[in-house]
Amino acid sequence: MKALDYTALAIAFIGALNWGLIGLFRLDLVATLFGQMSWLSRIVYVIVGLCGLYLLTFFGRIGNRQGE
Repeated sequence: MKALDYTALAIAFIGALNWGLIGLFRLDLVATLFGQMSWLSRIVYVIVGLCGLYLLTFFGRIGNRQGE
């Protein structure tokens, strides 16, 4: 489970970095690397989104640890 947590966190960080580049420089790194809305870039966007949703479970786990 710990490996999945770190993997999801790394992928979410990459997604956050991409959004930062979009906001600051209008540079979509995923689209630059894989093409504008190609099937590969869409897969990357979906994986980043799923990792973000998975990381929402951290709030529940943090809350459970504080109650110990």
